[in-house]
Amino acid sequence: MATSNGQTISSLEKLEIELLLEGIYRVSGYDFRNYVLSSIRRRIWHRVQAERLSTITGLQERVFHDRACMCRLIRDFSIQVTEMFRDPEFFKSFRKNVIPLIKDVPLIKLWHAGCSTGEEVYSMAILLLEEGLYDKTRLYATDMNENAIEMAIRGAYPLGKMKTYTSNYLHAGGRQSFSNYYTLCGENAVFDNELRKNIVFAQHNLVSDSSFNEFNVIICRNVLIYFNKELENKVHGLFYNSLGPRGILALGNKETINYTIYNDKYSEIDTEKLFIKR
Repeated sequence: MATSNGQTISSLEKLEIELLLEGIYRVSGYDFRNYVLSSIRRRIWHRVQAERLSTITGLQERVFHDRACMCRLIRDFSIQVTEMFRDPEFFKSFRKNVIPLIKDVPLIKLWHAGCSTGEEVYSMAILLLEEGLYDKTRLYATDMNENAIEMAIRGAYPLGKMKTYTSNYLHAGGRQSFSNYYTLCGENAVFDNELRKNIVFAQHNLVSDSSFNEFNVIICRNVLIYFNKELENKVHGLFYNSLGPRGILALGNKETINYTIYNDKYSEIDTEKLFIKR
């Protein structure tokens, strides 16, 4: 018997999960084999029930013979929890502690890894615009989920969320009226093209893809918590090798470089999980 997040998993269920993930990797190239077991297990059972099946083995048979089902399952594995200026204290700290370190860089290259549907990327674009740095910044925003990238490119979000987003923006140290940054289009708020002109959205898988540039800042918040230690170290290696000298790494509030093999290669800038490469 194995234990996952306080729950007991039988050896048969664990084998079913391993076989499913191995099959997904061989068929699609998406590699979820080193995701945290408790997290991936929940999402597998969600899809089992959504497909009106009774076993993980039954789900495996379906995803191998039904491409649409495979796509649905992969979407389930792609965590899409985000909002504008999520965790306002992070953005406030970035404004206070990181901006002074990068303001004199001639061309700032920032990688937002695991950007989901783009809300936090546009948030950073707004912050950089208000700090007078946006015109000399290139933001590379990537995610493994193709549908999420398509939504991010559109930059259109439900109008009903703007009240929460405005509150986050103000708590993050915003200096304008938040509504200055978007226009209304039906039931959506569409963010201005001016914010998009220096953003490059692209599909990229942290598990299997390599580095594609050298960056001054890498932001990857609330993604590593879904990886086991082996995969976490692998992705930290990708980030470390992608950062230039004195590059900045930003993680989520539940993430850390402690207990990784890169622990001694950064210095902490702030408790908001901002680190500088030594």
